[in-house]
Amino acid sequence: MSTILIIDDEEKIRTLLARIITLEGFEVFQASDLKKGLKRLEEQDIDVVICDVKLPDGSGVDSTKVIKEKYPLIEIILLTAYGNIPDGVQAIKNGAFDYITKGDDNNKIIPLVNNASEKVALAKRVQKLEKQLGDRYSFDKIVGKSKPILNAIDLAKRVAVTDTTVLLTGDTGTGKEVFAQAIHQASNRSKFNFVAINCAAFSKELLEGELFGHKAGSFTGAMKDQRGLFEEANKGTIFLDEIGEMPVELQAKILRVLETGEFLKIGETKVTRVDVRIIAATNRNLEEEIANEHFRSDLFYRLSVFSIYLPALRERKQDIHLLANHFTQIFSLRAKRKELQISPEYITALENHQWKGNIRELKNCIERSVILSDNDVLCVDTLPFASIAVDSGVKMLSAFSMASVEKVHIQKVLHHTQGNKAEAARLLEIGIATLYRKIEEYKLIS
Repeated sequence: MSTILIIDDEEKIRTLLARIITLEGFEVFQASDLKKGLKRLEEQDIDVVICDVKLPDGSGVDSTKVIKEKYPLIEIILLTAYGNIPDGVQAIKNGAFDYITKGDDNNKIIPLVNNASEKVALAKRVQKLEKQLGDRYSFDKIVGKSKPILNAIDLAKRVAVTDTTVLLTGDTGTGKEVFAQAIHQASNRSKFNFVAINCAAFSKELLEGELFGHKAGSFTGAMKDQRGLFEEANKGTIFLDEIGEMPVELQAKILRVLETGEFLKIGETKVTRVDVRIIAATNRNLEEEIANEHFRSDLFYRLSVFSIYLPALRERKQDIHLLANHFTQIFSLRAKRKELQISPEYITALENHQWKGNIRELKNCIERSVILSDNDVLCVDTLPFASIAVDSGVKMLSAFSMASVEKVHIQKVLHHTQGNKAEAARLLEIGIATLYRKIEEYKLIS
């Protein structure tokens, strides 16, 4: 329900307006002068103010500017007994939603209040979404308490408030885009677009068109002008992921944007200017790429003005438990289940695993476990890998191996038959001797 505040020193008009607006389903508050009206604004969450232009303690036109500065989402409708053009113009300049004459425009009040309250409701929704987006991509949402990740966060926070180009390095799956989003959100560009592109996902021709756009007729199939991602990111941030995969020919155009803020669209002769912050990321050793003539040294030096290394999961094993809890909470919610607990054996298995895909691999692993879990605790039998004693060493089953799939399936069937091996063998359509051999081979708990 929208809330309306009527500020008018004429009690009859104020009461009549209040009665009419209340009948439309709004909650209405009243004040007889500006002082009382401003106090009411401090006490209540008001959406729309209907204010007389001439009040005993001031002008409604002047107070509009004051109210809008302090409460920018509030919409203000001004009422006057004697309308004049200069007052009306000034009222709109000060931020009034509308300026109408008492009596003559009574039939306009309800439609105006409806329109103003709808505008406020939309603005509040946008503000809420922006806050949720900011919260989602804030540094506080980065999970981890280990020294390597805290050092990376500290560096990112320091550079975020500047306009400096940032290069994020580290293994695949270490959260480079999460850091790029957090840097953008903490910067003075956060109100503008964050645009991300994976440079490894396109051929040279397609990548150039995606980044810089093209003019109609510049090549076969170019039926109309197309804006590139650099234009979409104007005033904001562009994230160039896997920049080490970018063709050398395009690297020169990126360098020009960094140095001058200018580029040419495909098929265009007129320069396009943009104001964009560049955050780049790579899992390659760019210095080696330079030595192999796969990357321009001048671009590397411009990109690496401020470099942040994101640690691999093997370098921050103490964070695995925190990350596992975090992802378990997320995927339990998505699966519409109460939050699952994690068994100590499960955590031990996670900590002993070699996470070549890092956080991305861990996240996928937890999602799979939540889907497979038949009870309220995540157990090792839901993992896509398993530790099996082999001689004096330990063999790790790959998440993609048939043995891994077989092990998990047999364990689930045994769980279904409550340990009845004969019934399990029947359901699996294998001999009982084969089942016993598989149980021994996979060290299954039956």
